[in-house]
Order: sequence, then C-alpha cells, then structure tokens
Amino acid sequence: MPQDANAIRSILSLAPVVPVIILDDVAQARPLAEALVAGGLPVLEVTLRTPNALKVMEEMAKVSGAIVGSGTVRHAAHMKSSVDAGCRFMVSPGASPRLLDAADDVAIPLLPGIGTPTEAMTAAERGYSFLKFFPAEALGGAPVLKAFASPLPDVTFCPTGGIDPEKAKTYLALPNVICVGGSWIMPADALASSDFARIEALAREAAALRG
Repeated sequence: MPQDANAIRSILSLAPVVPVIILDDVAQARPLAEALVAGGLPVLEVTLRTPNALKVMEEMAKVSGAIVGSGTVRHAAHMKSSVDAGCRFMVSPGASPRLLDAADDVAIPLLPGIGTPTEAMTAAERGYSFLKFFPAEALGGAPVLKAFASPLPDVTFCPTGGIDPEKAKTYLALPNVICVGGSWIMPADALASSDFARIEALAREAAALRG
C-alpha cells in the first residue's frame, strides 16, 4: 500500500527532533531510550549499522512511551527484521523502486530518503507525502528545502544529516518541515561514560526547539 500519511504524520509530529541512534551496546539500549523519552523525544530511529541493532531496538521498544523505528533500511529483509523487532516505522537513506515495492507489503510506514526534486516527485507518485531529505547539509541544507516548498506543496520533509541545534531551528521554521533527525543529542563521550543525565538534558533542549 502507499505510505499511510496519517500514521507517519502522527509519529513525526510528536517531537521536533528524532534522535538518530547508532548503538551496539545492548546494555545501554533501555537507559538511553529512557533518557530520551524523559527529555521529551519519544520517537527513536535506531540505525541498522551495528551487529546488535535489532536487539537494541527490541530493548528500546520495551520502554514506556518510546516509539522505535529502524533506520538505514535498504531492502525487504531489513523491513521484516524491523517488524519482528517491534518497530513502529522505518527510515531509508534512499527511495529505490525495489525498496518502495517491498514497502507495499509491510504494515508499518516507511519514510524514504530523497535528495532531488525528481526523487521527491517519483516518491510522491508512489503515494509518499512524507520524505526524509538526506544528507541534508551536504545537499545544500535549509535553502534547498525552502526552494522545494512552492513546486512540491504536497510533500513534507524530515531533513537529516549534519544538523546541529542551531541548524535545526532554521529547518523547523520552514513550512514543509515536520521534524529533523539528528545525533547531537547523544555525544560519543556521553555514551562512553553512560552519562544519561546529560543526554536527557540535551534531549530536553532539543524538544524545546519548536516552542
């Protein structure tokens, strides 16, 4: 089926920032999710870039209030694994025809990545009205999405890639941006020292970006 716009909108509108999580330590999964949710960021994208990513998703999905999705989804097997791990949504770096075909048979919504107007139009023709703009900063950042707004009024974006708190404010001020994805909420040194109080504080600041 085409993207369930209501389902993905209800998820992406819960907070202005979706933490993009690269984590392999399963023991950190629940305390990290608890810190992010407590800070006001309940929507969590766990990327399929580590050996234990699926176990991390399973643990995070047990946290009250957490809405866990999978990231770096590239094929049908990733989609099945995401559903089995308890994910509520999926995010992909691109929008290949084969990937969109596979998503037609999956019950949870996909947020496919695009980088050009042609890719956005192609996804829109397949029924996708919410898209990830990736890698956002490398592709020109907020000015590009601002330019997309008039010719692509039926498409809403979640930009991800190279975004920090200041850049997030600029993106979130655009009418065609529902939220941003970012990893600055989980600094490497904070994770290394299991400083979840610091992560919760950064999450709280991120949650307040759209006041």
